[in-house]
Amino acid sequence: MLEVALTGIAASSLAGAMTGLGGLLVAVSGAPDARRQNLLVGFAAGVMIAAAFGSLILPAFVQLREGGASLIAAGASVLVALWLGAAVMARLGVWSHGLAAQGRYWPAAPDERRIALFVLAITLHNLPEGMAVGLSFMGGDPQLGWATMLAIGLQNIPEGMAVAALLASIGWSRARCAAAALATGLIEPIGAAFGVAIASASAAILPWALGIAAGAMLFVVAAEIIPHTRRQMAHGSANPALMAGLALMLALDLTLS
Repeated sequence: MLEVALTGIAASSLAGAMTGLGGLLVAVSGAPDARRQNLLVGFAAGVMIAAAFGSLILPAFVQLREGGASLIAAGASVLVALWLGAAVMARLGVWSHGLAAQGRYWPAAPDERRIALFVLAITLHNLPEGMAVGLSFMGGDPQLGWATMLAIGLQNIPEGMAVAALLASIGWSRARCAAAALATGLIEPIGAAFGVAIASASAAILPWALGIAAGAMLFVVAAEIIPHTRRQMAHGSANPALMAGLALMLALDLTLS
């Protein structure tokens, strides 16, 4: 059992490292101009919306149903988890404004603060993804485990691109953008370790973690990212890029599910 658990944690590390590949793809192209920046922000929003539904909300609902919950109970549980995730991010936004006003620990500029929340939401959502990889190995089917790792790893590439692109837009160096994108994914082994630790104790935690992460991501998209693209309409609409990010992630979900 220890060998299986370690394999799950190692596999989640590989999946998480794919965010670094996405960051590297953006880093080699340099910092975006205003129009490209708005397109990349829209792309990031599409990636997050699709990831929230395809990788978090639907799996949470399915796991609750497989655990014996009724249709109504499963739906209500997911909605509560979504609300909790959104509430946490809303409170964090208020808290970050307070820190920024004091000039401590958090960016003062609105754009930088918005990007910090986005990166934090991406990072938080990688925790339950790591749990999913670890738990897929603990189920006793190595093929399922490796398939889950591949699916999440491929989805992590556009997520890493989104993180690196946004950080490049505020002047981060190419190396720092790639490193930050990689760092957001390398939290997945922590989630995997937590997942395998609770596998025999309570598998009921995972659906709630998935739902909370989805709520956090959707809140950032609705409250921060999309309003930002609307304010930048002078540089061109971000809607095509949003749809492209949404379509890419949905295609990955449908192909690799």
